[in-house]
Amino acid sequence: MIKKIAVLTTGGDAPGMNAAIRAVVRYAIHNKLEVMGIFRGWWGLINEELKLLDHRSVSGIINQGGTILKTARCPEFETEEGQKRALNTIKKNAIDGLIMIGGNGSFKAAHIFGTKYNVPCIGMPASIDNDINGIDVTIGSDTAINTALAAIDNIRDTATSMERIFVVEVMGRESGYIALQVALAGGCEDVIIPERRFNLENICHDIVEGNLRGKISWIIVVAEGAGSAFDIAKKITEMTSLETRPVVLGHIQRGGRPSAFSRTQAATLGEAAVECLLKGESDKAVSIKDGKIAVIDLEFAITKKKLNVDSLYNLVKVLT
Repeated sequence: MIKKIAVLTTGGDAPGMNAAIRAVVRYAIHNKLEVMGIFRGWWGLINEELKLLDHRSVSGIINQGGTILKTARCPEFETEEGQKRALNTIKKNAIDGLIMIGGNGSFKAAHIFGTKYNVPCIGMPASIDNDINGIDVTIGSDTAINTALAAIDNIRDTATSMERIFVVEVMGRESGYIALQVALAGGCEDVIIPERRFNLENICHDIVEGNLRGKISWIIVVAEGAGSAFDIAKKITEMTSLETRPVVLGHIQRGGRPSAFSRTQAATLGEAAVECLLKGESDKAVSIKDGKIAVIDLEFAITKKKLNVDSLYNLVKVLT
């Protein structure tokens, strides 16, 4: 019998996390459940930093980026001692289940902890990298892409005016999802991602050939896990003698007002997550697959997600 649940946000923040918290809290209260908010992710669970949330606690946050519950990295949660302290917090506060809002790394931690100590855990996928296997898109990734795209549209204006090459670095340590989407949507000339080896000589050859044909500007998008915009820009200048400027978009992609899609996705998945706990489910993730709500095993969700890298990259190049 589920009477009290807890919600936490872990790992890197993503636009739409607040909308997800709001949905969980209000749908749970609608179903006569108490909801504890855990602050700073797993760290807060270990150190018993939590608070009872009511309907008004989540008022006015649906349009805010970040997370009112805060988030933090917590290496201590990987230890036996840390996990036992977290379990003690759950028992002490009579928490019957956890809803964890985060990405791939957070899902791994929830899977290990939940199965090891028999704690019902449900994951809500929120990550700008769209790195959860078995789902179409994570909460926040749509917003992050549009934020980066808006910046690249502005860079295109000055690149054309000043007749320059720009290397724009976006987030993505292990995934080229944002870079590929932004390059395709922004009409960029090339994209460098972790999943695909790149040849800088070939890129420079294309730049010089384009320059000889009268092409006056060039934008290359690089995922942070594939290289540094500063290093690549410097090498392009050395190899082509053409002025190249690096731009690092950085954490602006994590912040900002979530898009309508990120908000509605958070609302529907919040409902689904609470329903999972009410039905006695555990070690699951709620998701949208082929346009419909789906419930998948956390063990499957944390396996490596494969992107359709080659076809998207080839389309970027064909449309250049």
